[in-house]
Amino acid sequence: MVHNGSHQPAPLPPRQFLRWAWRQLTSMRTAILLLLLLALAAIPGSLLPQSGVNPRAVDTFRSAHPNLSPLLEAVGGFAVFSSVWFSAIYLLLMVSLVGCIIPRTTQHVRALRSPPPRVPANLSRLPDHRTFESPEQPDVVIEAAVAHLRRRRYKVRVLGGEFSLNPPMGWCRGGV
Repeated sequence: MVHNGSHQPAPLPPRQFLRWAWRQLTSMRTAILLLLLLALAAIPGSLLPQSGVNPRAVDTFRSAHPNLSPLLEAVGGFAVFSSVWFSAIYLLLMVSLVGCIIPRTTQHVRALRSPPPRVPANLSRLPDHRTFESPEQPDVVIEAAVAHLRRRRYKVRVLGGEFSLNPPMGWCRGGV
């Protein structure tokens, strides 16, 4: 076999090609690029008169620019937002965003339904730790704390006299 220095990879089988294309389309980088492309594609629709909005302005533009008008008409410059190319960008962006969001949503739902992590062994290492003493029995204090936190929509897990918790949805460190 003679090697001429230009090695080309073998073409992908159709199924692998479709998988590769789907992964490319549903990557966040592609979604951002399509969003940028959609913004750029909307510029002519904002600068040129649109036949669906103001047909009289389109006629005025055509009479003022007789050489440019046929070219703009051919590429859909007077109906940008209803053109095939603008719709294709928009459709690809929607498919890309749905493809990005659905798998991540299932991961987030799984994380939301998982139990809170165990309490660290040494709480004094945490920046917001508090200690106090109570004349009540530990079980009574834990029961009251769990009830209070659950009313405030915290996810609480009690294991053998200790409990751990996750903050409610929408919580942030600033204390909303």
